[in-house]
Amino acid sequence: MTRISIAYGDGIGPEIMESALQILQEAGAQIEIDIIEVGKRIYEKGFNSGLMPSAWDSLNSTRVLLKAPITTPQGGGYKSLNVTMRKKLGLFANVRPVSSFHPFITTKFPKMDVVIIRENEEDLYAGIEYRQTEQTYECLKLVTRKGCERIIRHAFEYAVANGRKKVSCFSKDNIMKMTDGIFHKTFDEIAKEYPQIQNDHYIIDIGTARLAAKPEIFDVIVTMNLYGDIISDVVAEISGSVGLAGSANIGKDYAMFEAIHGSAPDIAGQNIANPTGLLHATVMMLIHIGQNDVAGKIRNALYKTIEDGIHTADIYNDKTSKKKVGTKEFTQAIIERLGQKPSQLPELTPTKTNKSTNHQLPTTDYQLSIKTLIGFDLFIDWPHEFSDLLAELKKMESEKLEIKMISAKGLLLWPLLDQHMLPNYNKGLTVLRFIGKGITGKSSNEIIDANKTISPSDIIEMLSYLNEKKFDFVKYEGLYLFDGKPGYTSGQGE
Repeated sequence: MTRISIAYGDGIGPEIMESALQILQEAGAQIEIDIIEVGKRIYEKGFNSGLMPSAWDSLNSTRVLLKAPITTPQGGGYKSLNVTMRKKLGLFANVRPVSSFHPFITTKFPKMDVVIIRENEEDLYAGIEYRQTEQTYECLKLVTRKGCERIIRHAFEYAVANGRKKVSCFSKDNIMKMTDGIFHKTFDEIAKEYPQIQNDHYIIDIGTARLAAKPEIFDVIVTMNLYGDIISDVVAEISGSVGLAGSANIGKDYAMFEAIHGSAPDIAGQNIANPTGLLHATVMMLIHIGQNDVAGKIRNALYKTIEDGIHTADIYNDKTSKKKVGTKEFTQAIIERLGQKPSQLPELTPTKTNKSTNHQLPTTDYQLSIKTLIGFDLFIDWPHEFSDLLAELKKMESEKLEIKMISAKGLLLWPLLDQHMLPNYNKGLTVLRFIGKGITGKSSNEIIDANKTISPSDIIEMLSYLNEKKFDFVKYEGLYLFDGKPGYTSGQGE
């Protein structure tokens, strides 16, 4: 008997969760449930995370959560419960299998069978944002080598465990050469350890276009947090409905299972919600806790119900459906078919398990780089003309640091290689790049003497000088060399 935590959620959540629990009981699942309250009502009680302390106690005990969708109140101050739980529980891997139900649910892609494996803790979803000036807002994109390695290994292990043939990597490293670059580089390194699995890489924009037009050419896709969130909804929608897909959030010690769709408050309480997405999540949960026989029984009964043309309103079609039913009737139809198998749709055999939930995976050994501080970027709010800024900087004197570049939104404003190309300067956020004297040449990629360095006190001295000149600081970023190579990007046009 396995104890699991259950969250009924908001909107249609209670209806589809009740459906899942009825089916679990009738299928003979060996579980005990511990109900926790999450979502809108908890936010309204003043818990900005959407979760009370007692819920954390339950999760620490069960380590497994089956969760219906929730509603996050609009407006500032409320953090996404899903993001909070993924980060706090270490749920680094989001696994979303999506396949076609052709010919029983209308789709243009009858052969699609794709698994999206998405990094779950890093990237822009860290939710670190700032308003820097009157016009400028910032969202930090944080990516670690460990995070990349962990999710990419998970994808290849999943492919091996589930008989998949290919893993594709999606990134945007032609633009974000450092953050997306380390993801792509790590993918290429780890792919060599799995010669039996094919691998390829797509830039995210063309990859998404191909995924929407030819999903059958993909098998397992591994990608970063934001990209994965978007493309998993794309494949779910083209399969027939976003309401059909389930999701597993997997970590070393905890796991959370949910449908990928939202709480749909506009149809709540009307007995028309489709529980299929949550049922898919329930099947994934059962496999995770080792109850494969029950998982197969439920998945096969669900697919047999769909084959028999018994459909909820969102997937009902005059050409492929035989009977339109509500949530309760759909649930009862599945219960009646427990023990039966689909004849055309693939059945889930009891022996098929996701061994990739074992996270004692090897890690890559690599030597620590030699890290050298050579300068800093100072972000300022400059409300005056660009010529006034240049005039102020020309008055500056320093024995240790010199201004090497001025940019705005990544575009080089000074020094201009072509003096006929005047800077397109909008007053506001401006970046001053200071480098230690004698360390680099004209370009940040032109390292002359990596043995030279500056100290934090040199930066403090420069900041004190600029403070006296009434510069409005926003923030600064240290500029480092790692084994003599720049740990920062050049300006566009540099």
